[in-house]
Amino acid sequence: MAAEHGRTSDKLIAVTPQVTRWVLLRDVAVLQAKLLLDSLKDLLLAPVSLGAAAISLFNRDGDTGRQFYEVLHAARRFEDWINKYGDADRIPPPGFAVKREGESIDDMVARLEELVKRQYERGGMTASAKDAIDRALDAVHAKLQR
Repeated sequence: MAAEHGRTSDKLIAVTPQVTRWVLLRDVAVLQAKLLLDSLKDLLLAPVSLGAAAISLFNRDGDTGRQFYEVLHAARRFEDWINKYGDADRIPPPGFAVKREGESIDDMVARLEELVKRQYERGGMTASAKDAIDRALDAVHAKLQR
């Protein structure tokens, strides 16, 4: 929420929005409702995403993952709609809550993935595991094609 401006002696001064007890109580109640909706989404998303991923594994090349990623897009849209932490903008964030570059689970996964890729390129254990998984999926795919 943008700061409002008031005029005092022909000088513009920033006015921080006032959070009253009633505003706080409203925001607490709204957050609880949003958390409940988000939990219900997560309960439904777990089996639906696994089912979509299972179906997606057996798509033709070029269509691999379509159902799974459609589920992810729908879940992202729902999360954007919930806007769970939107009321946090009533006051500026404290220093420890400001997002810093490279601080997310996605960043950690990317670093781990890079480590696994390097091991794979060296012909380590991940290479043989990947080959075994690929052979198993190809065999299932071939049986489904018959």
